[in-house]
Parts: sequence; C-alpha cells; structure tokens
Amino acid sequence: VSTQSTGSSGINAEYGGDNDAIAAVRRQLDVDVMVSGHTHKLEAYEKDGKFYINPGSVTGAYSPMERNPVPAFILMDIQSSTLVTYVYSLPPDGEMEVKKIEFKKGRCHLSP
Repeated sequence: VSTQSTGSSGINAEYGGDNDAIAAVRRQLDVDVMVSGHTHKLEAYEKDGKFYINPGSVTGAYSPMERNPVPAFILMDIQSSTLVTYVYSLPPDGEMEVKKIEFKKGRCHLSP
C-alpha cells in the first residue's frame, strides 16, 4: 500500500465532498489510500482498486453539507501491504457500531 506524507498539515484544499475531485488528487499523489475530510460525513469505499475514507465527525457536529451527521471516528492499522480500518459510529438509536474494513492493494473486504 503506497502512502505519501505532505507534512504535518497535509494537503489543505476544500472539495466539498466532490468524490471526483478527491479521486483526481489521489491520482496526482499516486497513492492507494486517500483520507479526506471536512464534510463531517463518514464514508469508506473502494473504487478502481483504491480505498477512500472520510472519518466523519467524532462529535457529530452540524455541517451544511451533512445536516444529520452521525458521530464517528476511525482507527487504521497498516501492516505491510494490508490496511485494516475500524470504523466506529453512533447512529441515532444509540447503539455503537463497529465495522472492520480490510484493504489490500486492489482488493477491499467489509466485515459485518
């Protein structure tokens, strides 16, 4: 899994949840995993053999882009060519949900 550091502040650009623009930045950086944010909306998906994740908002803070955000955060464990992501969320029913997503270059698996 290829990664790239852009310094302590990362790349600071606003894409407003535009997944095509985020994919373009991912291609420019030539990485397998793209972490984005700002929308307060939890997203984790695989597209074209690459993994995209937006951790959402740990507080569930309101955002004009996501009127009913669900509090969420992620933990990522990178070991060699495997990335395991644990997604923690607290939906309105109050029952904590934890999902495990395993990404290997070109393959993504979501555990229930």
